Amino acid sequence: MTARFHSPALRMLLLAGIVATATPCFAQRQGREDELVANLAGGRVIVHVARDTIIFAAIDVPVERNSIPPRVMSLDAAHIGILLGASEWRAPADPKPIRVDRNFQRVGRRDPRYESAPGEAEPDLETIATAFLEKLRPLVGQLHHKIEFPSDEPIFELVIIGEAPNEYGPEIWVAEYFMEQEMIASRGEYWQTRLLRPRFTQLYPPEKRAPHTLVEARYPPALKGPTLEEMIKSNDPRITSLGQQPRFEKVLENLRGGTAQKAVSADSADYMKAVLPLIAGDSPFILGTLGGPHGVDLQWVVPPSEPIEKVQEDKNRPTEAPTLRPKIKP
Repeated sequence: MTARFHSPALRMLLLAGIVATATPCFAQRQGREDELVANLAGGRVIVHVARDTIIFAAIDVPVERNSIPPRVMSLDAAHIGILLGASEWRAPADPKPIRVDRNFQRVGRRDPRYESAPGEAEPDLETIATAFLEKLRPLVGQLHHKIEFPSDEPIFELVIIGEAPNEYGPEIWVAEYFMEQEMIASRGEYWQTRLLRPRFTQLYPPEKRAPHTLVEARYPPALKGPTLEEMIKSNDPRITSLGQQPRFEKVLENLRGGTAQKAVSADSADYMKAVLPLIAGDSPFILGTLGGPHGVDLQWVVPPSEPIEKVQEDKNRPTEAPTLRPKIKP
């Protein structure tokens, strides 16, 4: 199975080569009475592509007190997204936060103003990423003082999980959004802040003949601690006891052997449900599955604690499109 990107430059690792300081939030003073604040969602996203189901989890790892959690939303008829970084903004004049996952227009036809250059992601993914770019740019553009934020750390990160078109199969991507600042000397300490086009990293499927393993993404990128994949391969004592159960033993055999895609889906989902409390500790987490006849039926195993916002039904929405309305598995 070949990758959907076409440029070797895009084959970068999300969890390596990026050293940054965890920055909890940043504020922009636009005057004595006005301040724009972006709250960052930190955490770990773990995905197991099993035999006929995609199993995903997100662990809330706060980067500051009262941080917001990673949030899940439907993106189009075949993908969901997990939002990390600056997915919520606040202004003192408005008690209601600005959430980029709210009032999201489901992806339709591609915006012709944003034609992808050779080597960028496929058109459907570019369209999804552009929708977030349009929502974030006006917010980032209001920052006119110097922001102490690592230049090599994304301000916003979108983990895209779902089924690719044309029977390509499961896919997992990360879109990272960086910002840059330039001081306009003619106006003194006045900075122009721009949100750059997202950078794409394909995390799944792996290269041809490469092992199929668990996938993990983190925010901030420098978040410490071993991945679940590393814990499994190193026989970490926190999770080895689960292998004593016969059905979990077979799941672990697939995960250690690089054949995660052959693991029984129901057993894999139960394994994830059992292992997450052991690695998350006191941190909240969510767990869901994405599968079904069309590969897009989302069901919650451990649903978010936040209430799911009721969305207006799209008359053109395919019946197989994913929904975040809870369908709790026993």
